[in-house]
Amino acid sequence: MKKLLILVSVLLLSVIAACGESGSDANETDAEASVDKLVFADAGWNSIRVHNSIARKIIEEGYGISTEVTPGSTAATVQGLREGDIDIYMELWTDNIKDVYDEAIEVGDFEKVSTNFDDNEQGIYVPTYVIEGDEERGIEPMAPDLKTVEDLKNYPELFEDPAEPGKGRLINAPSGWSVEKAITQKMETYGLNDTFINFKPGSDAAIVASLADAYDAGEAWVGYYWSPTAVTAKYDLTLLEEPKYDPEVYEETKGTAFPPNDVVVGVHKDIPDAAPKVVDFLSNYETTSALTEQALNYMNENEDASAEEAAEWWMNENEDVWTSWVPEKVAKKVKNSME
Repeated sequence: MKKLLILVSVLLLSVIAACGESGSDANETDAEASVDKLVFADAGWNSIRVHNSIARKIIEEGYGISTEVTPGSTAATVQGLREGDIDIYMELWTDNIKDVYDEAIEVGDFEKVSTNFDDNEQGIYVPTYVIEGDEERGIEPMAPDLKTVEDLKNYPELFEDPAEPGKGRLINAPSGWSVEKAITQKMETYGLNDTFINFKPGSDAAIVASLADAYDAGEAWVGYYWSPTAVTAKYDLTLLEEPKYDPEVYEETKGTAFPPNDVVVGVHKDIPDAAPKVVDFLSNYETTSALTEQALNYMNENEDASAEEAAEWWMNENEDVWTSWVPEKVAKKVKNSME
């Protein structure tokens, strides 16, 4: 009888332990979550799409919550984050939307949970061969003395606008992007409006197409871009200089380099309570420009690759990075889903 009691006790303990382990798994899949779907912002560029795809893969496979994406301009998607139509924003370029960002944080509409990366650049670029030439391609230097954005006013004929001969064309950001206003103000501050057309393309793809056409032909091109991107990884570009960033001057005239730009992960104010385990994961989400450009290079080298495919490739290449963001059991579930 004593042996039977011991055996029964062991079996009961095994059942309890198994239930406890199962409960632990449930916790790791965010059993505390009060939402069954989380909405991401797609503001129109590939790096945010890659980060969305990485985070969505982890949330869906590791935490058992479905996700979807809402596309739109920066202004529209940030407003959506403030109002709760969007739950997660993987790339908030804080200084590009400084006033709106600061106000939203102050009133508590959304929360910063991590800094995705902070080693980025943005501004006015030209192909490096415009300044230095390219001996292999037989391209002579076109503007060897071009160093600053303000210097552009000496070269309108080099960057001639096909629609307005005699004036140059500077490719701005699309009009729906917050940075477009800064570039427009810079053109006025640096005295470029008399000699350059402020050309606002309809999309990021239009900027890239114009650069690719000019680059392939070895022609001059000047316009706005930023890193990390597949574009700055693929093409040899030079960022034109501006005076060192000065907060007061920049606020008044935009006549300095862009401010240091923390690119952060933000969540709507309700999400920390609605999906606490997911927010724990996002709080650990941290990359670099170089890590981000790995995925963008993959898309560049595999022209048919989607952001989702690039994200999965990146996760396989950088397992040590993303598995450090989540508990071991979550990482295991995500890895199993990719086999």
